[in-house]
Amino acid sequence: MKTYTVAILGATGAVGQEMLKILEERNFPVGKLIPLASKRSAGKTLKFKGEDIVIQEACDEAFEGVDIVLGAAENDIAEQFALSIVRSGAVFVDNSSAFRLDPDVPLVVPEVNPEDVQRAYGIISNPNCSTIITVTAVNALNRIAPIKSMTVSTYQAVSGAGAGGPVELMNEVEALRNGESYEPKVFSHQIAYNLIPQIGSEQFLGYTSEEMKMQNEGRKIMHLPELAVSCTCVRVPVIRSHSISVSCHFDVPVTVEQVREAIANAPGCRLVDDLKNKEYPMPLDTTDQDIVYVGRIRPDLTDPNGICLWCCGDQVRKGAATNAIQIAELVVEKLEA
Repeated sequence: MKTYTVAILGATGAVGQEMLKILEERNFPVGKLIPLASKRSAGKTLKFKGEDIVIQEACDEAFEGVDIVLGAAENDIAEQFALSIVRSGAVFVDNSSAFRLDPDVPLVVPEVNPEDVQRAYGIISNPNCSTIITVTAVNALNRIAPIKSMTVSTYQAVSGAGAGGPVELMNEVEALRNGESYEPKVFSHQIAYNLIPQIGSEQFLGYTSEEMKMQNEGRKIMHLPELAVSCTCVRVPVIRSHSISVSCHFDVPVTVEQVREAIANAPGCRLVDDLKNKEYPMPLDTTDQDIVYVGRIRPDLTDPNGICLWCCGDQVRKGAATNAIQIAELVVEKLEA
């Protein structure tokens, strides 16, 4: 079996650490692993397949001889090293938002548009976490009839803000229990026992950058250039796994039975939809795995051509690390074809 030299840019972060775990779980053909991080982390070690691997400082020369680079760093780091990665001959699977809307860069969810990997020339973008979970859930509906528009609300876990998110939530809960005050550092307001209806900065007509990703990225992934999305993104006091409420609107009627059958057979999805027995997708059930759970399927009472659903998925795994590695698996298929 052919193996590949794989670098992880941002290996010490939450997504980078998850990538290490998933590379091992999925038995990705890693011949050599190169974890890359900042200068302050260089020289430290991390575990991969039971071995201690030394972290190297990310620099332009670090990508020589690398086949695939998994990006788990912020936009500025991705932009800083993208040219060096491509010049070295590696394929850059980037989890940042730096290149997602570049028309020359494929934006891929393997269950939805795997064929787009074939037109990659050096960089492939991994979509936003909520977008990945949502399009994985609704793509089966799009195969029944093209989706014209969606009304979406996301309920995003605190770990989506990075490793400090869960720490801040737990510290606030502890402080409140003891009658103490706690000054938020990660979030703009107290997140314990609260909801914050803003993720990202204002971008367009009162919509935030996070909210516009659902429309802009969804159009590109599902090849629906006219798709209209109205989205509200909310930070909720949940540790892990994002939840999304979606109302899909079509040009023709789509039945609940059609949708349930499509979801039950959709790659990457699990139908969990039994209201009578209190069975529906929840963050606790979807944490630390890669399937998007879909349920609460019902007609939209405001639109005869509409369907409502609720879905949940682990935003660190399927919403980031796993999706990137699935893309890398498609890259390997392309290289070996």
